[in-house]
Amino acid sequence: MDPQAELRIVRGAYAKQIMAAANIVDPRVAAAFAAIPREDFVGPGPWMMLRWWSRDYVPTPDADPVYLYTNDLIALRPERRLNNGQPSLHAYLMHQAAPSAGEHVVHIGTGTGYYTAILAHLVGPSGRVTGIEYDGELAARARANLKACANVEIIAGDGTLVPFDSADVIYVNAGCTRPAVRWLDGLADGGRLILPLTSDEGFKGGAPEQVARSGAVFRVRREGAGYQAAWISPVAIIPCDGGRDEASEKVLAEAFASGGWQKVTRLYRDAELPDERCWLRGDGWCLAYD
Repeated sequence: MDPQAELRIVRGAYAKQIMAAANIVDPRVAAAFAAIPREDFVGPGPWMMLRWWSRDYVPTPDADPVYLYTNDLIALRPERRLNNGQPSLHAYLMHQAAPSAGEHVVHIGTGTGYYTAILAHLVGPSGRVTGIEYDGELAARARANLKACANVEIIAGDGTLVPFDSADVIYVNAGCTRPAVRWLDGLADGGRLILPLTSDEGFKGGAPEQVARSGAVFRVRREGAGYQAAWISPVAIIPCDGGRDEASEKVLAEAFASGGWQKVTRLYRDAELPDERCWLRGDGWCLAYD
């Protein structure tokens, strides 16, 4: 069998397994995962794969791309524990974000572009994706990897500050301690923000260069001047450059310690709410209960 035809069969099976691992039924997301070659975005093989049983990387036996089609993390920079993220988590978060044909997605933390390409497939040629990556070398790799995608633009810069056109989806792939003002301002009416909020408490004792962050992902939906918010997933993810500060991390850690994030229903951009309605109060914003 032609190797590319064989890989198409493997990708189709992989997409089904990822949907099952994410516990979702979403034919559009499944088709996107089946369509995009992961090997085009993770550099030449053999590849270093993170194994949960050892919490360390293990090389694939050789450079056969079939090894990439599992629900595993592939190292982009193993010395920083920077990976091409877990497919089932991304499938679930994309399902929650629900990007549709013709929409504009802003992808914060695009890495080398694999999940950016999947988002571009979901919005189709009538839509577009703006990928923003803090690391200039990774941004250059993403730009090269995505050069054939006419509906994708890659920008190197701080994803909390880079200006962008009004977005239907803002998909953040790094752990923050607060939502950026740019993101809340940049959401279109009806737009969805996928927001991982992570504290430093989850992996005490880890080396600073490790992914020593854990927390929760919230989906924030803009409704005119207001914002719905809901917890959608636990998460452990690399920290967001520009999206963290000591003061907001402290109050976030306290909020996680007190529990109750599953009950959040709203995000407010003012400080007038009484404390008993706030799960987390930041500088000029809060996550709250109805």
